[in-house]
Amino acid sequence: MNLVNEILSQINPVSTQKYTFKDFQSDQEVRWCPGCGDYSILAQVQRTFPELGIPKEKVVFVSGIGCSSRFPYYMNTYGFHGIHGRATAIATGLKIARPDLSVWVATGDGDGMSIGGNHFIHACRRNIDIKILLFNNQIYGLTKGQFSPTSIQGQITKSSPYGNIDQPFNPLTLALGSQATFVARSLDRDPKHLQSMIKRVAEHKGTAFLEIYQNCNVFNDGAFELYTEKDTKDDNVVVLENGKPLIFGKQKDKGIRLNGFTPEVVSLQDGKFSADDLIVHDEKDSMLAFIIANMSNFPNLPRPIGVLYAVDRPSYNELLENQIKEIINKKGIGDLEKLFNSGETWEIK
Repeated sequence: MNLVNEILSQINPVSTQKYTFKDFQSDQEVRWCPGCGDYSILAQVQRTFPELGIPKEKVVFVSGIGCSSRFPYYMNTYGFHGIHGRATAIATGLKIARPDLSVWVATGDGDGMSIGGNHFIHACRRNIDIKILLFNNQIYGLTKGQFSPTSIQGQITKSSPYGNIDQPFNPLTLALGSQATFVARSLDRDPKHLQSMIKRVAEHKGTAFLEIYQNCNVFNDGAFELYTEKDTKDDNVVVLENGKPLIFGKQKDKGIRLNGFTPEVVSLQDGKFSADDLIVHDEKDSMLAFIIANMSNFPNLPRPIGVLYAVDRPSYNELLENQIKEIINKKGIGDLEKLFNSGETWEIK
């Protein structure tokens, strides 16, 4: 068996062992603030992983610095607690060195979008076969409440007592602009939807990015309650389903149509518009993905959750292994000692 086939045959092997929720719980005490949205994200990951069929010894969680970065301690898998902003870079190196592993990144809006922003965009651009879970609470939680790259304008924080004047990042458009091949969003308080998104992330080959709205009940409580609470969610969230029109509302009486390239809310009750007039979601349409992602920037439009974009493109890992194979076929196995002594060399006496 050649090098490429040997490696590819090991990627995400199916486990014959039947796992349960408890198999992915570590023996470490979970030490987030009571009520933190991170508890739900951890629980949904632990509930989903037994269904993925990936052996535990083939799973690695990598993190940087922040509340989200305690995640590897609480998963009974391999883990790596890195330094601030470097989780994606570490995960990239690990996946290239060990393509047989299922490599996941747990990061926050500060860790991933600020000091780690450069690593994030290039992982997306290269299409490294890693899975990135972004816990977005629009605040720096671990360092006690400074504004983050996703904090909204006007937000009062410890470091913006008169209101944040920064223009916030939209993580979805950042990922799409970086050419990620899978971009999705979910909510910490919607367990079933979050589980379904985690499954989709696991199935994707290439960089899979999932933004998760996560409540920080200490420093930014209620930031997403409009989209998570029972009384308001239906009228403020549109759930994306591939091949289906964008319909939302408690009575499913509202829809999103395009007026030129601008999305707008229309009523489905007065007979002026029907489902045929609405945007039909297509996960493979990059232009549409940008339009839907940008809906998050406008208060008069519902927030989209679900898979915005999912396409197949050769991963960096595949391209690298194919390149190595081609070079070996042309030049044979390299000789390191011969390489050291080739070209211009000299001795220091």
